This record gives sequence, structure tokens and C-alpha cells, in this order.
Amino acid sequence: MDAPITAGDWHYSARTATFAAPDGSTLLTLRCAGGTVAIERAGVGNEFAPSLILRSESASRTLSAAAGAPPGSTAASLPAQDALLDAIAFSKGRFAVESAGQATLYLPSYPEITRVIEDCR
Repeated sequence: MDAPITAGDWHYSARTATFAAPDGSTLLTLRCAGGTVAIERAGVGNEFAPSLILRSESASRTLSAAAGAPPGSTAASLPAQDALLDAIAFSKGRFAVESAGQATLYLPSYPEITRVIEDCR
């Protein structure tokens, strides 16, 4: 909870929230697709056992991941009703996304996240 927030900002469009760095490069995308929320992180961590670790103030979970739709990304998904999504949306100010071999993202819990979750429900 004390780590500095990763530089960038959230943007929402068509059931998708994207966190982009100041240079415009996408770091993380949350997308509603058929009752699930897909989580896509730029970059590939451990290609032999890909995973994403999501940490909020009140919950933490390791998700099995695979190569994402955009080449060079890692993706996982959760059912829209999963309580981990609520924990991220309502975390005190920030949540973390970890992937082996990559710098941890410390992202602000902005309304764009909640909007994607609600769109999916």
C-alpha cells in the first residue's frame, strides 16, 4: 500500500478500461467479454508458467494466465461476479498486478474499473 502508483492514467471506452503510461503505451486492460472480465497485461513474464497476481487491500490471488490477444501480453480472466474484482475496485486507492520477470504495476482504483465490472454484470 506504500509503493508509489505507476505513472499513467485510466481510460474507458466500449466496456474496456485501459491503463496507459504517460507515453501512451498500454500497461493493463480490463475488458468485459461475455460475462467475464479479461485482464491483459503488457509484456510476457514467465513463459513456461504464466500467471498474474492481483493484490488489493483486502484480497490477493494468483491467476493462471496465457499469451494475450495483443502479441507480447499476458492474459487471465475472471467471472464478472468474482469477489476479487470488487476487492480491486474498492481497494483503498490502489491495487497491484504482478507477473514474474516484470516490474509490479501499482494502479489507482479509479471508476473506470468499476464501470467495466458493472458492464459485465
